[in-house]
Amino acid sequence: MHRRADLEAIYRAGVEAVDPKRLIGERVRREGSRLAIDLGDRWVRVPLKRLWVAGAGKAAPAMAAAVAAIAPEVSGVVIAAGRAARAHGRIEILRGSHPVPDARSFEATGRLLARLRRRPRQDTLLFLVSGGASALLARPARGIPPAEKMRLGRLLLRCGADIGLTNAVRKHVSSVKGGGLLLAAAPRTVLTLALSDVIGDPLPTIGSGPTVADPSTYGEAWAGLEGLGVLGDLPPSVRRRLRAGVEGLASAPETVKPGSREARRALACVVGSNRLALRAAAREARDRGYRVRLRRAPLSGEASVAGAALAASLGRADAPICVLAGGETTVQVGSARGRGGRSQELAVAAMAGLEGGDWSLLAAGTDGIDGQTPAAGGFADGRSRGRAGATAVARALREHDSHALLSTLGDTLVTGPTGTNVMDLVIALGGKCGS
Repeated sequence: MHRRADLEAIYRAGVEAVDPKRLIGERVRREGSRLAIDLGDRWVRVPLKRLWVAGAGKAAPAMAAAVAAIAPEVSGVVIAAGRAARAHGRIEILRGSHPVPDARSFEATGRLLARLRRRPRQDTLLFLVSGGASALLARPARGIPPAEKMRLGRLLLRCGADIGLTNAVRKHVSSVKGGGLLLAAAPRTVLTLALSDVIGDPLPTIGSGPTVADPSTYGEAWAGLEGLGVLGDLPPSVRRRLRAGVEGLASAPETVKPGSREARRALACVVGSNRLALRAAAREARDRGYRVRLRRAPLSGEASVAGAALAASLGRADAPICVLAGGETTVQVGSARGRGGRSQELAVAAMAGLEGGDWSLLAAGTDGIDGQTPAAGGFADGRSRGRAGATAVARALREHDSHALLSTLGDTLVTGPTGTNVMDLVIALGGKCGS
């Protein structure tokens, strides 16, 4: 029980370090009638009467709340998932759908764009973006029916495409991603504050880069889908648009590219990331008496493979030690009908390698939501596989039903939505307990 308490405390320390209100508070300050915004390499000062806020993502409401607390007179529109306040000051909160966009996301995005178009051309747009924005800020490109855009979203989840390929495809079938919102805001200057949920923190990938230049191409999107063998499964309108883009037809123009005239109106920076959460988790682990080993390579690829590999790499622990890893894996569900998420599947996959040893592990999403389940993630240790039974573990992995197995064992971590989103944390503790 001490070990599990340590695991949860280390996880929560990481999550608290990337609290959006704290991060925005460190970057934004009021200077009389202006708002000063720290973009990393420069401070930009905007008259409050010429500032309008927009945003999308799991953390966007909390980011908006921080801005509203600093400058209550600023208005705007933010698109969020799930239940939250209807407004923060004069910043309206609209509801979208996640992880697959539906009519709610399309309608909310339409309202955001309509409000933006009514703003004076001299205004500056402050865009707040975090993970989840790809589904919440959604508007199909011309010629793609909403129903086929939704089919594409489900296909991308099911086929196991990584976030890079997923976003390359999304950006080329959307009118707002890949710099599309930047075009819609023209000629206004656009400032973006981003909370990163992708490995390496590339701004064009966070939320599919609505307000920044996009280096990806139609060719890369097509080749990636071809590599996964799913071109034949694409909705017809999506396939036609991607093919037209590959052929360079005017009906499918490329996304906003780096160095372009449009891109020069955009300034952006990352305010929080998985690395920041890992550093805070490491501090908490040290405070609890553990020597910390941080894995340099980010977690990626299939969750079951990553979980097994991580467990196999732990080795013997003679003294209290904490191994930390961060990143984002995928689950290629196929036709399986189980319930789970990438963190819970990683924990179940680690059980075989942990069996009989003195390691305990927690894998959890920083957003508090793992897949379409109420859990943030799951625990595993040297007794888990024996308690569950080897057959049940194998079945859970085969059917991608990790949540059912971990729930039966009492080994899920349930936090509720955390209001932030910087991918996942995996914490492994070995040796004598530190607390």
